[in-house]
Amino acid sequence: MVVEFWTMGGWRPNDTPAGDFTAADQAVRAEELGYDGIVYVDSQNMVSDCYVNMTLAAHDTKTIKIGTGVTNSYTRHPSVTASAIATIQAQSGGRAYLGIGRGDSALAHIGLAPHSVGEFERYLERLQAYLRGDDVPFDDRDVDALGLADTPEISRIPWMQQAGPKVPVDVAATGPRVIAAAARHADRISLNVGADPERTQWGMDVAREARSEAGLSGELPFTAYLPLVVHNDPEEAMRIGGHQVSLFARFSNMYGTVVGPTSDRSRSVLGDIHDAYDMNEHARPGSAQDQAATAEFSREFGVFGPPDHCVEKLSRLIELGVDRFVLRGSPLDPADPDSMASERFTQEVIRQLRT
Repeated sequence: MVVEFWTMGGWRPNDTPAGDFTAADQAVRAEELGYDGIVYVDSQNMVSDCYVNMTLAAHDTKTIKIGTGVTNSYTRHPSVTASAIATIQAQSGGRAYLGIGRGDSALAHIGLAPHSVGEFERYLERLQAYLRGDDVPFDDRDVDALGLADTPEISRIPWMQQAGPKVPVDVAATGPRVIAAAARHADRISLNVGADPERTQWGMDVAREARSEAGLSGELPFTAYLPLVVHNDPEEAMRIGGHQVSLFARFSNMYGTVVGPTSDRSRSVLGDIHDAYDMNEHARPGSAQDQAATAEFSREFGVFGPPDHCVEKLSRLIELGVDRFVLRGSPLDPADPDSMASERFTQEVIRQLRT
């Protein structure tokens, strides 16, 4: 099994649309270090536009895969999302990838909650149809009010085939209903359940059962979203990237009910993260939710420590069938002293996992 390692770009503390180390620079640096892919956050009120960033990254790189990590099913019509990512596919020579979820900070900052699971699943159906170049029925026909001589009977993106191979759709999922929807309609499932093998196995089992019940054959590939930092001193690793834990972990208790197998101790911490979560301080070190994630919980949920420790924790998930990791926590900017963690990951962890 070929295992891929991706990193997250487009997000920095006090991120601005322009800076000394741009989103394109992040992709170039990730490619130089040996990452297989890079994803860009889609959260319009907090970071610069992901599709602009991906376009710049596509033009400045040659081999690295480029995607959204993640977009959502609310702020763009599925035809708009399909057209945008297909444009990246064409511009990158077939290196595009679409990560999608129900929405989080992008919606919170315009006063909205995530899409319902039913609406999300319907969106996935239409999105996949657009990406295949299929005809998509209209939900409404308000255009008839214009009294035109003729109007389209269906919706379709006729140039889709010219963009290259169909862009794969990867659903980021934590709860069982979203995992099941992904199993029915996605090309890949990204589990955001932490580094615990038991929780990862649970997510995989939910997906497999959903596919079986839907009469679908074959198994989808699995990705794991994880906070990870390599450092000989685990405490230093936590200082660099520990604040990412609450961002990932909150999805396991998004509505005040913990999903998946969880110890009593972890259940308590997840409750504290939920109760303390301040979206104004999303992904910021020292936030109330960051402080709610105990050191013990963070070490279990994420991966923080020396190379051999990282290899051991990732190997357990690889043995279960995870073949891609999207990792967040280590800066890419070489001007940042903590960026050594990214270099050590590619040089000392990836090499061990690929031997």
